[in-house]
Amino acid sequence: MDAHPLHPRLIKTPALRLESALALLRHSGYGEPEGLPGSEAWLQQLVDRLVDLSSRDPLTGLANRRYFELAVAREIDRVARSGESALLLVVDIDHFKRVNDNHGHAVGDQVIRAVSEALAVTVRPMDLVARVGGEEFAIMLPNCPAAFGPQVAERVRRRVARTQVPLQDNGALTVTVSVGGAFAQQWVRSSTELWMERADRQLYRAKAEGRDRVCLEASTVSSVTAEEKGMLYGTSQFQDLA
Repeated sequence: MDAHPLHPRLIKTPALRLESALALLRHSGYGEPEGLPGSEAWLQQLVDRLVDLSSRDPLTGLANRRYFELAVAREIDRVARSGESALLLVVDIDHFKRVNDNHGHAVGDQVIRAVSEALAVTVRPMDLVARVGGEEFAIMLPNCPAAFGPQVAERVRRRVARTQVPLQDNGALTVTVSVGGAFAQQWVRSSTELWMERADRQLYRAKAEGRDRVCLEASTVSSVTAEEKGMLYGTSQFQDLA
């Protein structure tokens, strides 16, 4: 009888760049795996932490842009099939360049972390908060009815405005954010880019109108683009998850 194809004696382990992987974890603030180095349990911890690192923003611990966009794509597919509503918010720290110029990048990092914590505690556990740029964040809220959208977005804005970042001179820095939002197109096969673009347009409007405010699309039913029409009867890229 032939040996099992995965029998340990038949596996030739390639040279692993363990030191590079460990250095990456240390640089990103992750602790090294516990246990005997090179053991199965130790290697599994190493793999798990590297996977987590690939989906997380190292400064805030929030989801990174890549992970967020994949999650948004799955949500678009779900909304297209179920007709349930979902809200996408984009959040930008107002006058963040002034923070770095006046107080330094270390304080700027503190502000980013403070805002990320404020966003995370304001939304539901089922919602996804991500840092998608330098001072830019995004929040995906599944099953968020249109009637609740303005309340949720305004709660996010107010929560950040109440946040204070301590300074070395015993003072404190307050920051504000501008928020733009758009609902997913129900029963429409859209794309991550189009949904985020619609939310971004509302963010630009909030900034143009004076910042520290919320702007959402006036209706959950907006015009369907030619690209979305082309995708309407297309094959779902996530249909195997249904």
